[in-house]
Amino acid sequence: MTSALAATRFSVLDRSRVRAGHSAGEALRDTVELAREAERLGYHRFWVAEHHGVPGVAGSAPTVLAAAVAGATHRIRVGTGGVMLPNHRPLVVAEQFGVLESLFPGRIDMGLGRSVGFTDGVRRALGRDKDDAEDFDAQLAELLGWFRGTSPTGVHARPAEGLTVPPFVLAMGEGAAVAARAGLPMVIGDLRDRDRMRRGIDRYRAGFRPSEWSREPYVVVSGTVAVAATPGAARRLLVPEAWSMAHARTRGSFPPLPRAEEVEARTMTGKERDLYDAGLAGHIAGTEEQVADELETLVKETGAQEVLVTTSTYDRGALLGSYRRLARVTGTAPPGTPA
Repeated sequence: MTSALAATRFSVLDRSRVRAGHSAGEALRDTVELAREAERLGYHRFWVAEHHGVPGVAGSAPTVLAAAVAGATHRIRVGTGGVMLPNHRPLVVAEQFGVLESLFPGRIDMGLGRSVGFTDGVRRALGRDKDDAEDFDAQLAELLGWFRGTSPTGVHARPAEGLTVPPFVLAMGEGAAVAARAGLPMVIGDLRDRDRMRRGIDRYRAGFRPSEWSREPYVVVSGTVAVAATPGAARRLLVPEAWSMAHARTRGSFPPLPRAEEVEARTMTGKERDLYDAGLAGHIAGTEEQVADELETLVKETGAQEVLVTTSTYDRGALLGSYRRLARVTGTAPPGTPA
């Protein structure tokens, strides 16, 4: 392991992806089980996500799921990647994280995003539209104010007021500038467009204003990392997600993850094939040695302090094996950890 990797934190974001032939409940329980394994392997944090009305994603209530994860683990930091702030009243979000921090003191992170839904139908169901994302700066300031007791309403957020729950901003679109202005740590992806990622990081660092939450810029880069005994086996881990993304972009619905062999036997249209091939490209995937080299390059190019790994696939055994191998690559795994 290199000094660059030794100085970098590695964490996990799991999106509770539903697998074909399996239930949403299984997907949620798989997330909790993966969190237990991530803790055993020495990962720094474990985050869950927010998606609404998506057939292939069970994680629609991230603070509820974070509570289950925190209750099933002991040391690993637990949080959200993220709560989509435009979908919620900031007071309610503060209260939810206040409860989490009170139950699991010193372990909770508050990852926040500005997305307002995958489709027009979901946005209507949430009572939101795309313009609500434009108020993210104000929503973020209001949310942080509830923890500091500075609301002009005279209302106090209980039990959040007076607690410190580290906030992170998911840098989608204008998120990098928002994080910089607010003086907060930033999470940026994805690995498939490194130039765009580096530009976002540069803007963040150049515009960063120190705050009571963070005195210096803190960059978390996020994306898929797949590790296996052979390059081919690592690539197969990417297949179910790549097909689901191609399906979503051609048919408007993100489906449960299929088996890799079913995807590989499928006859695709030209557009589906192009999107599928694009979905396989740009990730970090290979053997332990190959992944170590690619991660070192990533960390050196971005100067990131942390890597948040977001890998999803149908084969749970292969996914757990990938995280175990990655933990060996990064030096977080206990001695003797099997592949």
